[in-house]
Amino acid sequence: MSKTSEQKTCVPKRRFPEFWDAGAWDYPVLEKVYTFKVTNSFSREKLNYEKGTVKNIHYGDIHTKFSTLFDITKEKVPFINPDQEIGNIKQENYCLEGDVIFADASEDMDDIGKSIEIVNLNNEKLLAGLHTLLARQIKPRLVTGFAGYLFKSRNVRIQIQKEAQGAKVLGISAGRLSNIKLPIPHITEEQQKIADCLSSIDDLITAQGKKVEALKDHKKGLMQQLFPAEGQTRPATRFPEFQDAGDWEEKPLGKIAKVLQGSGFPTQYQGNINAEYPFYKVSDISNSIQKGENHIKEAANYIDEAIREKLKAKLIPVGTTIFAKIGEAIRLNRRVMTTEPCLIDNNVAGLKRIKSETIDLFIYYTMLRIDLADHCGGAVPSINKTTLENILIVCPEIPEQERIADCLSSIDDLITAHTKKLDALKDHKKGLMQQLFPSADDMD
Repeated sequence: MSKTSEQKTCVPKRRFPEFWDAGAWDYPVLEKVYTFKVTNSFSREKLNYEKGTVKNIHYGDIHTKFSTLFDITKEKVPFINPDQEIGNIKQENYCLEGDVIFADASEDMDDIGKSIEIVNLNNEKLLAGLHTLLARQIKPRLVTGFAGYLFKSRNVRIQIQKEAQGAKVLGISAGRLSNIKLPIPHITEEQQKIADCLSSIDDLITAQGKKVEALKDHKKGLMQQLFPAEGQTRPATRFPEFQDAGDWEEKPLGKIAKVLQGSGFPTQYQGNINAEYPFYKVSDISNSIQKGENHIKEAANYIDEAIREKLKAKLIPVGTTIFAKIGEAIRLNRRVMTTEPCLIDNNVAGLKRIKSETIDLFIYYTMLRIDLADHCGGAVPSINKTTLENILIVCPEIPEQERIADCLSSIDDLITAHTKKLDALKDHKKGLMQQLFPSADDMD
C-alpha cells in the first residue's frame, strides 16, 4: 500500500523469517480502522455475580483483573441486575468478538486507556459499561487476538498517554483516541504469528502465576496449622518430635524481641550508592515483597558512616524484622528481614531477638500473623514502641521454633524462585513486544 499524508509506513526491529521480505507495515490513524459504539453507565451497585441475562464490563475490572485477550469463559464477569432497563440498548452496541474495550478514566498515567480485546464470547451477551469506550473495526483488517497486543505496544501506549487529559483523574475520549496511529502488518498471517507468539507467553505467565499463588496458599495453610489459633496455646499440627511437648507460653512481644526505631535522613544525605549502609524505607519493603522475597536485599538509597555518626543514627543488625509503623502501609502487613547492617527510615520499625528467648526467623513468622492495624490508634494508622512490646504472642521452646522456621523458610525459598521465574517471563514478553512492534524511531 502506498504512503499518503494520512498513512505512513514502518518496520519493526524483529520479524519472523517468513515475513522478512513482506514490506513495511501500514500506519493509519485509528479512525480509519475503528469506529466507536455506545456504552452504558451502570455502576457497581447495579451489577451482581449471581444472576442475569447480560454481562457487563466495568472499567475497574479492565484495570485490575481482565486478561489482554478477553475470553468470557475464563473471566469472572458481573451481570446487569435484572431490574435494570436494557431494552432500549441497540443490538449494534452489544460486544462482538474482535471488539476492543478501553478504560477511559484512571488516576494513574500507566493505566489510562488500558484495554482488552474480546476473543471469545461463548454466545453470551456482553455490554461495555461505566467509563469504557467500545471500538469496533470498520471492516475486517486485524485478525482476532492481534489488537489486544497492538494496543499494549509501547508506541501506541505512548500516543494514548499523550492524548490523556486531566489532573488528579485522567480521562481520554473517543475523539482523542481516534487521533493515534496504529502500526499494522498488511499481511494477516504476520498479525496471526505475532498474536500466537505473545498469547503463548501469556499462557506461560498465567500458569507460572498460578504456581506462585498455590505456594502462597500452601504456606498460609501451614502457618494456620503450625501456630496455635487465637486464644489457644497448642497448634493444630506439630512435628512428630514435639507431639508430647508442653503448651506454648504466652508472653508479651517485648519479652522475646527488642523494638528498634528508625531515623530521619534529609534528602541531601541520601543516594550515594558507594556509601556503607543501605537505607530502607517503606517503599523498599514493598518492592521486596512484590518480588516474592522475605529478606530485603536492595535499597534505593545509601548513607555513609560520617553522616550516620553526625545524626547519631543507630545501625539495624542482620536478621531484624522490619515493617511500616505509620500510614496506610501498616494495613498491608508487609514484613521483611534485613540481610546486612543497615539504617531504616523513621516510618519503619524493627524487631530483633533477645538472646536465648527466641530465633529471628520465628519472630518474622510470628509477625506475619499479627495485624498491626488492630493495635493502631488515631486517624492515620500508627503504632508506638510500647504498644508493640505489649502485644501478646505464644512461643514454643527454641528447637520447635527452629523446626517451624526451617519448614516455612524452605517454602519461602520456593516462592522466591518461582516469582523470579514469573518476572523473567514478564520481562521476556516485554522485550518481545518492543521488538515485534515498531517503535516511534522505526517510522518512515
